[in-house]
Amino acid sequence: MTQQLHIFFFPFMAHGHTIPFIDLAILFATKGVKSTIIATPSNAPHIKKVTHKANKLGYQIDTLVIKFPAVEAGLPDGCDDTDKVPSPDMMPKFFLAVEMLKQPLSDLLKQHCPHCLVADMFFPWTTEVAAMFKIPRIVFHGTCVFSLSAMEHVRLYQPHKSKETFTIPNFPGDDIKMTTAELQDYVKQETWRTKLFNDSKATESECFGVIVNSFYELESVYADHYTDFLGRRAWYVGPISLSTKGVINKAERGKQYSSIEEHECLKWLQSKDRNSVVYICFGSTTNFVDSQLMEIAKGLEASGQQFVWVVRKEKESNDEKGKENWLLEFEKRMEGKGLVIRGWAPQVLILENEAIGGFVTHCGWNSILESVTAGVPVITWPVAAEQFYNEKLSVEVLKIGVGVGARKWKRLVGDFVKSEAIEKAVKEIMVGEKAMEMRNRAKRLADMAKKAVEDGGSSESHLNALIGELSSIAMKTCK
Repeated sequence: MTQQLHIFFFPFMAHGHTIPFIDLAILFATKGVKSTIIATPSNAPHIKKVTHKANKLGYQIDTLVIKFPAVEAGLPDGCDDTDKVPSPDMMPKFFLAVEMLKQPLSDLLKQHCPHCLVADMFFPWTTEVAAMFKIPRIVFHGTCVFSLSAMEHVRLYQPHKSKETFTIPNFPGDDIKMTTAELQDYVKQETWRTKLFNDSKATESECFGVIVNSFYELESVYADHYTDFLGRRAWYVGPISLSTKGVINKAERGKQYSSIEEHECLKWLQSKDRNSVVYICFGSTTNFVDSQLMEIAKGLEASGQQFVWVVRKEKESNDEKGKENWLLEFEKRMEGKGLVIRGWAPQVLILENEAIGGFVTHCGWNSILESVTAGVPVITWPVAAEQFYNEKLSVEVLKIGVGVGARKWKRLVGDFVKSEAIEKAVKEIMVGEKAMEMRNRAKRLADMAKKAVEDGGSSESHLNALIGELSSIAMKTCK
């Protein structure tokens, strides 16, 4: 009798990392794999809530809780998620705690004996741990192969050290130009993150391979380059959220705090014409100061377009009531034309609604791919991480978006953009011949995405090939 393949999935403790990891674990479970997600105490209840539907459908997906050594690393007790880190200068302690998970992870591997470990990019040390148990470790980055390759070229060739504006060296396709201001801070100068980044890139070639939440047809030139030039093994299994349709409740994928009920938001959208509403959301970590939020509001109002705007604000003072006054007045003035959501929003469901004609995004890969899957063009407003690379793919390669004019990598708060630029970009994505061309291209990509995950599609084939390869070596482990 063939032994059931068992895979451990180990996401980094941050919202944007956990969501695709849950999707990935469920995807493998739908193929008959026993999937186990490793979670910290505060994240486990949410993961179990999201996977509940898959369990009821008979798919084998479990959650194991791993104690996070927050206090031992100098953090407050219970600080086991990046959202709970009190201040940015305490992030090194958080990553110290992450490295201290080496022994607890080893204990779990010894106890449960999985056949493979799929671990986040921020856990480069898991390659060594997996090797101790003679099982493959696969990296899951949660971004596109275009950005993975581009970042590696910048790391290897360091063009920014000689030019302020440069073309990424030895990179395929059209000349992709970057500026030093668009690069991550730890690339421009040595910080504690530099070693983490370098170690993460090194493990791409040292481990069994890389799973990419994308589909081959979307970025085939860069997928081939990643393998042929950079020597990485990769499997393209996305868009994962499309594959898990019907197995996961889309409204439960993200955080549940919101100022508006899901059905109320969707009901509002259903009253609008096709492609008549622009959706604005900057992910779970980006914060804008009040003055930037006011510029966004002014730009939206001046554009004359209908909108759904998800607001996340950075605290500047204790006088939150005073800060809210202008936003409340704006909401009242825009009643019927605009909807403001504070906190979390059911993004996948919103993007899939036919009323949505454009998406203002921070260019996190989850958001870009969800937009592609829904066939919605984007206004790009990159802030941090690899988002400026994702912007290049969206605007210059895929040609499904326009930039709002953000030009500086700023980690959390974003480059300041004036209302006039916001107004111009919103009009460009929503109205006119260029908007129609971008929307048509986005719709074609959405069709390609759907075909990729169907039987015989590229993503389905990659997934089956990976499972087959892992199954063939599974009997050699845990002997």
